[in-house]
Amino acid sequence: MKNITDKLIEKIEQLKNPTVAGLDTRIDFLPESLRKTATDGESTAKAIVEYNCNIIDALCDIVPAVKIQSAYYEMYAHHGIIAMNKTAEYAAAKGMIVMADVKRNDIGATAEAYAKAYFDGTLYDYITVNPYPGYDGIKPFTDKCKDNKGIFVLARMSNPSAAQLQNLIVDGQPLYLHVGKLIEEWGKDHIGECGYSAVGAVVGATNPEEARNLRTALKSVFFLVPGYGAQGGKGKDAAASFDENGRGAIVNNSRGIMAAHLSDKYKGMTYSAAARAAAEDMRDDLYKAIYT
Repeated sequence: MKNITDKLIEKIEQLKNPTVAGLDTRIDFLPESLRKTATDGESTAKAIVEYNCNIIDALCDIVPAVKIQSAYYEMYAHHGIIAMNKTAEYAAAKGMIVMADVKRNDIGATAEAYAKAYFDGTLYDYITVNPYPGYDGIKPFTDKCKDNKGIFVLARMSNPSAAQLQNLIVDGQPLYLHVGKLIEEWGKDHIGECGYSAVGAVVGATNPEEARNLRTALKSVFFLVPGYGAQGGKGKDAAASFDENGRGAIVNNSRGIMAAHLSDKYKGMTYSAAARAAAEDMRDDLYKAIYT
């Protein structure tokens, strides 16, 4: 039976681009014409939606997915949540896979409430989840995978201090590998026609050796790969997360795409044109590293 990861892989292969554009939208990314309209929480949220929709218009025919980082919306209270949901609706209407980067979890009953909040009646295809509570916190989310939804569970993150916990040696192996094996176990009943589960893992591009270890060990786990671009990851680093057929992962780039107009490389371009140019450059970098 097909799952949401089958759909994601089909989009990636249709566009020949394993990229997800992160919408970590900050007010200082917006051009002056939009920033000057942002005078309170409501008007700021409205300006962010306009910016996001123009970015989506520029990317939807070349990038298969967007990832919306909830923190940048929650800071505007209920106005921001509305903006986040409007962004998701617009991206879905344009045919994109929509991910919510929320990193939620808790004890079972609370995890169930989180799962309902982000999956029931929304257009989010995937959300990110924290594995720390263990299976009773994970199960409410994996139950939603039966409804053509998916999750990415934190395994080996891209930030420098992640190694403080995730690289601890437990029973002779790093903790991230133990977590990866749990993720594979949690997703064994949700494997689609492509051979990959709807229960995936977050594996940073900034740690290619760890990514390679996880890819070797986890045959049915699809990876969400942050850390490309502003955090220092390159195509050759991200390539470690892909299988021998060039499948098994999608690579996130947030600031490098959505704020490309602020960089010297794309200076003078409109923000939407710069975002498209940056996404095309990333696509070409990934294609060279993964498929040639």
